[in-house]
Amino acid sequence: MRAAQVLDTTGPADVTVRDVPEPTPGPDDVLVEVHSVGVSFPDLLLSKGEYQLKPEPPFTLGVDFAGTVVSGPEGFEPGQRVAGVNAYGGAAELVANPASMTFALPDSVSYDEGAALPMNYLTAQFALAERGGLKAGETVLVHGAAGGVGTASIQVAKGYGARVIAVVSTEEKAVVAKAAGADDAVLLDGFRDAVQDLTGGQGVDVVVDVVGGDAFTDSLRILAPQGRLLVVGFAGGQGIPEVKVNRLLLNNVDVRGVGWGAYAMVRPGFMQQQWAELLPMLESGVVKPPVGATYDLDGFARALLDMEARKTLGKSVVRLR
Repeated sequence: MRAAQVLDTTGPADVTVRDVPEPTPGPDDVLVEVHSVGVSFPDLLLSKGEYQLKPEPPFTLGVDFAGTVVSGPEGFEPGQRVAGVNAYGGAAELVANPASMTFALPDSVSYDEGAALPMNYLTAQFALAERGGLKAGETVLVHGAAGGVGTASIQVAKGYGARVIAVVSTEEKAVVAKAAGADDAVLLDGFRDAVQDLTGGQGVDVVVDVVGGDAFTDSLRILAPQGRLLVVGFAGGQGIPEVKVNRLLLNNVDVRGVGWGAYAMVRPGFMQQQWAELLPMLESGVVKPPVGATYDLDGFARALLDMEARKTLGKSVVRLR
């Protein structure tokens, strides 16, 4: 079978598609014929050897995927449509994935949308509900709002009954964020004043920050009392910001880390609970992943290069079938 592999951690341009042996599923694994694979920021980091997890090359990329069941334990039937997630390994024609990390995919959700769901939306749900303690009626600001985790955070926040303000770098990305469900969209340049105007000077209850960098301090400044700034990632590439803790004390605000993978992957059953929480949002249509560019398997390297160049809008997807 064919798979997109890292042979050496020299970056996305050197990701290679080649023939590898078919997987042998264990008793608790679901064997899946993969139709679509999501392109994720961890894939980019893995290709460079910069991710916190450092598998020994050669290894297969692909954090999340969707397809049909070939075989599996109780609860999974041949031909059933599923989505799955793992640290890597999904960008192959066949994948053996733990049942605890494989989810029934509603018929209303396409394979491309299914491949855009697991990592981004489970991360968003964990960030907003578990770490952010989001309540209906609160206001959420989302940085990097036109990207995969950004659009997921918009939709999950709306699913919980929040108002959402999207922060983006261009007018084109503002259109994407609004289409994903944001109530308002503002440009990164000058976002602090724009958000204060939109909230009547009250600020926001939750900030979802997948970008990091220079906007971090202004994000702290626009938190309402008892607001929470959720640190999800540093996709902006501007370095890791530092917190002056007196700001936290003076305004009664929190900075909270969001490490979904480290939390969820060691708690069997947690991801299934999260998926059950997302299902009503999927069925109502408030969660509908915006699929961006699509590629074939041989284009996996190009997909990562486009992500590195920040050309991606929504979730990029690689189609195998």
